[in-house]
Amino acid sequence: MRAGPEHAGAADARGLSPDDDQELWEQAASGDVAAFGELFRRHSGAVWNYAYRLTGSWSVAEDLTSAAFLTACRRLGDLTLVNRSARPWLFAVTGNLARREHRGRGRFAAALARLPRGGSTRDHADDVADKVDADHRLREVLDAVAKLPRAEREAVELCLIGGLSTAAAAAVLGVAEASIRSRISRARSRLRDTTLDATTPEERR
Repeated sequence: MRAGPEHAGAADARGLSPDDDQELWEQAASGDVAAFGELFRRHSGAVWNYAYRLTGSWSVAEDLTSAAFLTACRRLGDLTLVNRSARPWLFAVTGNLARREHRGRGRFAAALARLPRGGSTRDHADDVADKVDADHRLREVLDAVAKLPRAEREAVELCLIGGLSTAAAAAVLGVAEASIRSRISRARSRLRDTTLDATTPEERR
């Protein structure tokens, strides 16, 4: 699964608007596998992109995308969509999964640090790891966002990283839209002295 254009072919065949997921969601909840497949085609690219921006890892983004849609499949009958779109809820689930994955990676890294250091030689796995983790800029941003208070972090992830409107984020989080704007404003203030607002080497040229 890679970032790419989102398809609306099946939606057109059903006579459904590609911007309205409500009917597809209801059909999927009643057991229509094709309807769920269309929801996946509509949103998997955006969810993968969002997961990648949250984690900086292609492989982790793949896993999180699969997990988000698996969660959706299990909860189709329990949820009401925000503005008839599945994307805000999918982004919220992906953000929760990403935070859980980040905590797991932190525990794994701590365990590795406790291992005795031997005279090991560099192998191909080291080179692959270097390539996967080469985007240090993204990781700096993610680390800075991860340190924000939870309310501000969720608003930043949904609106600034995920590109959702403040209204959609407010509906997903169950707060007033003004509260989302306030959280984003406070988060920007906190991040201003960190890497988020710093220019890249290319921008300095």
